[in-house]
Amino acid sequence: MIWLWVLIGIVVVLLVVVWFGYNKLVRLRNEANAGWGNIEVQLERRADLIPNLVEAVKGYAAHERGVFDEVTKARTALQQAGSNPAAAAAADAGVTAALGRLFAVAEAYPDLKASQNFLSLQDDLADTEDKISAARRYYNATVMAYNTDMQSFPWLVFAKTFGFREREFFAAEGDTDVPQVSFAPSSAT
Repeated sequence: MIWLWVLIGIVVVLLVVVWFGYNKLVRLRNEANAGWGNIEVQLERRADLIPNLVEAVKGYAAHERGVFDEVTKARTALQQAGSNPAAAAAADAGVTAALGRLFAVAEAYPDLKASQNFLSLQDDLADTEDKISAARRYYNATVMAYNTDMQSFPWLVFAKTFGFREREFFAAEGDTDVPQVSFAPSSAT
């Protein structure tokens, strides 16, 4: 009779562990989903700023058609990346590179650099870049916690059975060094 109570106690403890583990994985998965949603919001915000930025530069540098087309293509690729972190990271790197070339064109036009509209768009874009970076850090931290729990005992025993799958990180691609900008006249030696 004591063995029956011990067996029932073991089964109850195992059920409680599975219950808590399942709920923990659901919470972490939902946090990762929320983190990805934050990234998508900021990427869309940046994509919405791009046409206004391109129009502002076009007014001063209409002959730079190739740069404008490149920015537009990069923006479209970003919008079509969907919920795949690897595709979104690659598209994000393309947008960053295209915007870098757009700002290089803007450097050649002092009137554009002094335009309040352009400066406001540039500030909005910088703010959005900061928010993307913060959203990336949050998402990657939640994915790390989620993936770690899924790979840890005892959760790894039942995680895949209940349909939990590892998540991809949103990695920054390309050159992550901050470009150095100088408004000082260059000196040729």
